[in-house]
Amino acid sequence: MTRFSLFRLIPRLLILLGALLVTDAIYVMWRGVFHFGSFFPLTVGLALVLAGSNWLRLRNWFSTPTWRRWLWRLGWSATLAWVGSVAVFFWHIQHGYQTDLASIGKPVDTILILGSGTLDCQASPTLAARLDAGIIQAQRLPQAMIMVSGGKDWRRDCTEAQIMGDYLRAHGIPAARIWQEERSTSTYENFAFSSALLQQYGVRPEQGLLIVTSDFHSLRSARIAQRAGFRHTASASAETPLYLRYNAWLREYFSFISGYLLNEY
Repeated sequence: MTRFSLFRLIPRLLILLGALLVTDAIYVMWRGVFHFGSFFPLTVGLALVLAGSNWLRLRNWFSTPTWRRWLWRLGWSATLAWVGSVAVFFWHIQHGYQTDLASIGKPVDTILILGSGTLDCQASPTLAARLDAGIIQAQRLPQAMIMVSGGKDWRRDCTEAQIMGDYLRAHGIPAARIWQEERSTSTYENFAFSSALLQQYGVRPEQGLLIVTSDFHSLRSARIAQRAGFRHTASASAETPLYLRYNAWLREYFSFISGYLLNEY
């Protein structure tokens, strides 16, 4: 590929990547998710589209004087470092983070299934996968209670926990085994509010807890659980459908950053 053709290809790639990030962010916010993990990709995407649309003007501006050329190189170095960090993160979470129940060292008293967003008061494919994984664990651990955690956003009247509880009951889980935490709107709140509710039911944070969530979400949720006071946890991962997987991984990348900045773990 000649230098001229590469010079023409770069702005198109920037516009395409920016458009993908903007589309992904809009989709996430349309589902009612408003946090750093949705706003930051939107900002980056708009910046990339703007850069690609004004590529020639930017290239000419950065060509002189010397300090502008150094700034240009610094910007490209930062971009390549960011792309590399995304690739490393994808590689790190591709197999999920699942731990054996034996590693807890205590009996599992509670299975905590984390919410994942809903549309039209129905379980999304990702949420249904988590619930199906939770049902398998509930059958494996018949003595454990089940906590479903998830509140509601401004677009719906039902809560995630209500949807999740209904799903479990419809699939044969006795209502007496199900507790519903219906206030949380983030992973951190999932654990904080569930911890308070579990203590009302007589379950202490130092007792055994099995976390059921998506494969890509397991690592971050385990860290947040530790910060929320749960000391003996294991994770059971639900596989993310292939057509949603890379979108979910990208959102999790930004959510991981926001969790670090917000001191959630």
